[in-house]
Amino acid sequence: MKDYLRKHPQVRTIRVAAADLNGQARGKRIPSRYADKAVKDGTRFPFSVLSLDIWGEDIDDSPMVFEQGDQDGVLKPTERGFMPMPWLEAPTALLPIWMFRENGQPYEGDPRHALNAVVKQYKKRGLTPVVAMELEFFLIDDSGKTLQVPSSPRSGKRRKAAETLSIRALDAFDTFFTDLYDACEAMDIPADTSTSETGLGQFEVNLMHCDDALRAADDAWLFKMLVKGLARRHGFAASFMAKPYAEYSGSGLHTHFSVLDEAGDNIFDSGGPKGTAALKHAVAGCLAAMSDSTLVFAPHENSYERLVPDKHAPTAICWGYENRTAAVRIPAGSPAARRIEHRVAGGDVNPYLMLATILGAALMGMEDELEPASPVSGNAYAMDLPQIPATWEAAIDAFENSDMLSRFLPKELIRNFVLTKRQEMHYIAELTPEERVELYLDTV
Repeated sequence: MKDYLRKHPQVRTIRVAAADLNGQARGKRIPSRYADKAVKDGTRFPFSVLSLDIWGEDIDDSPMVFEQGDQDGVLKPTERGFMPMPWLEAPTALLPIWMFRENGQPYEGDPRHALNAVVKQYKKRGLTPVVAMELEFFLIDDSGKTLQVPSSPRSGKRRKAAETLSIRALDAFDTFFTDLYDACEAMDIPADTSTSETGLGQFEVNLMHCDDALRAADDAWLFKMLVKGLARRHGFAASFMAKPYAEYSGSGLHTHFSVLDEAGDNIFDSGGPKGTAALKHAVAGCLAAMSDSTLVFAPHENSYERLVPDKHAPTAICWGYENRTAAVRIPAGSPAARRIEHRVAGGDVNPYLMLATILGAALMGMEDELEPASPVSGNAYAMDLPQIPATWEAAIDAFENSDMLSRFLPKELIRNFVLTKRQEMHYIAELTPEERVELYLDTV
């Protein structure tokens, strides 16, 4: 880890950063000559920092702040190590960190530790999740009062229309995407295919499948940071906000996963298109936990503007084969690659929390041998099916009162997340629609 700075003497400062519950990077700027101390001894900041609201404010009624004296946690480097920050002007290195207690135990309010605990439960059973993610985002000119698609650096024109799978739309921002892929290579983020999507100035980049779920979540978290920072260098904004434009579809973060046994075989592969009993149990677990865990997949007020019928985001709690109107889809293709696609999360999620919840629910379903309802075919929006919570308040209530979620999420994290969201809901009610868009545009 220390070799990175010796090989890159031009790096004068580093950032140490952890993901809070909202997925925001919280940390410090350190001169590179003091980096050895951050690597060896870690750095310190309060436990409460991982539970700040979306503005970066303390939670008023959190017991961690005054009741417990706002104690420090110890933040140590993750196994990822140093990496460049290509969106900054000066050569700078990022060191991802995560939080521990003074006695060396993981801090249960850290979302990365929550995911690690779920992965360990898989490992105990000789299982390994394999994960891939599809991240949608918008490129936006936010320099005026009205959001609009940026001018093409090639033509200077604005194309104010959805351009689904348009090569022209990709080519219009070729300089940005070329820099983005170069930056992903430098940061070792496995960016694969990019496409233009159905929203105004909306694009998707797929991250390759990975048999290390922690690394997959790292990749998604770092990718979001990179895209937003790099877009600013190109003179416009990038946002993973769920729904910046009311008239267009919002941005999702779709997660594909399969599970390998100790021999490296996919336990969802039946040799045919339907999948194994284990696949159906995992699907049933995801569906059983979906209502209670919607707050993880739709964590912000704006998230619920995306979860509406006929806008390419699921609203019914159901599953199906090759059916994108369902919340859980089983894609076609080679049986050896049989997998589950979870389609509920918006682009505004915390990838660590999201993945801990999806994989935790799937494991619960497999352990309990739950059986799902029959798969749906056709338009799930038009069917009489159980519905995903349609409001932020309903999702907070379901999350807080769930008996199921504590099977795979730490109780302290559940408490902190609820307190954070209730505070945000209180203060966001005082904002105008324009102020809400401005808030979410840069933060999520």
